[in-house]
Amino acid sequence: MEVPMELSRILITELGDQQVIFLKEKSGKRTFPILIGINEALAIDRRLKDKPTPRPMTHDLLASVISAMGGKLDRIVISDLHEHTFIATLFISRGAETIEVDSRPSYAIALGAAFDTPIFVAEHVLEQVTREPKTVAERLALLRERREALSAQMAELSGKLSDETFLAGTTIEAIKHLHEHMAEMQAEYEAIDGVLKKLG
Repeated sequence: MEVPMELSRILITELGDQQVIFLKEKSGKRTFPILIGINEALAIDRRLKDKPTPRPMTHDLLASVISAMGGKLDRIVISDLHEHTFIATLFISRGAETIEVDSRPSYAIALGAAFDTPIFVAEHVLEQVTREPKTVAERLALLRERREALSAQMAELSGKLSDETFLAGTTIEAIKHLHEHMAEMQAEYEAIDGVLKKLG
């Protein structure tokens, strides 16, 4: 089951690269945050405030491409949560055809803001992210689990970035994206590690 959601709040700070958006259940009280990059946060904020830019940004370009090809972004669905990473899908219609495209939630929402696209979250994802830990010990256990998952992901990515064969077959843009992803994970790891050192 897919639950209709709405973008309820954007928190933008110039003190770091990680920004936060909040999605809220349209017909209920459940809400949860998603960490996004500064560029996506600014793009969403700009679109919502209808502020033009001198030249099209990436999300503007993709919106124009979809429209130019006769497509329409029907809905955005955050369909799964894997190792604390949200997985989203763009549902694009073109005539009788429906095209599904994998996306980061932040990219999908930044794009969807241009079309006023409905946002949905799978019920099992919503239950998982809005479930409150009952004790301090449970909260710490969840943080430790996330830290371990990040450590494993960073080790795997580090191996790829030091593999000459992998790098030779990968575009410069893709490599840049992987480095950015590594930096995001490192920042989150250090934040969680700092909390656990104080409380754990």
